[in-house]
Amino acid sequence: MRHISSMYNFQMTPFVKLLLIATTAIWFFSVVVFQQYFLESPQVFEWLGLSPLMIFDRWWLWQFFTYMFIHSSGIFHILLNMFILWMFGSELERLWGGRFFLIYYLFCGVGAGLLYFIITGIYVMGFDGPIDVFQRPVIGASGAIFGLLLAYGTIYSERIIYFMMIFPIKAKHFTILIAAVELVSMLNHGLGSPVANLAHLGGLVSGLFFLRGRQIFQRILVKRWRKKGRIHLKIVNSDDRNWH
Repeated sequence: MRHISSMYNFQMTPFVKLLLIATTAIWFFSVVVFQQYFLESPQVFEWLGLSPLMIFDRWWLWQFFTYMFIHSSGIFHILLNMFILWMFGSELERLWGGRFFLIYYLFCGVGAGLLYFIITGIYVMGFDGPIDVFQRPVIGASGAIFGLLLAYGTIYSERIIYFMMIFPIKAKHFTILIAAVELVSMLNHGLGSPVANLAHLGGLVSGLFFLRGRQIFQRILVKRWRKKGRIHLKIVNSDDRNWH
């Protein structure tokens, strides 16, 4: 049975709070303070953002992780991401537990970056796409955030949320809507768009891969355990509070 209620528990959970504080602090001190007042060029974006060329040429592999904690200097970018992290992430953390939630969040972020790196590399090297697509750094936690939206829309598929704080829509339909918007935007503007739609879609794909892969792995384990007669497992629905 799925949740249908549109009520939310707005209490912030521990790992969501940790991610929110860490992301905001890293952004503020590295971008707003250090880059703006001590550097003459956007070197923080070049060092810590996800630049496919730097990863390919110099093996700056840390960028797959650090880009999630760097946002543009304008406050709207990080404000929107942190709002969604709080609103939807807290619900998922209460369901999964903190450790599983953190693993999923980071997996989606890193996975989004990896897919962006692979696809832009194929586009530039295999189809003679513009090299600036491979050079321009990608920043922001949006890949991980889109992974959270995928999980929320999958688990709480019938729950009503309010799109733009006005329009009621089921969570599953909201997930489909944002995926469609990102896909259409990427097809219209290409990979050279100022918005990294490909990374957003990468977060959705990574989240789907993680959740489906986990289900398949669990089913394989259940079959093996049952064959050996070692354990009898109780089947629970997606709303079980120990779903992790």
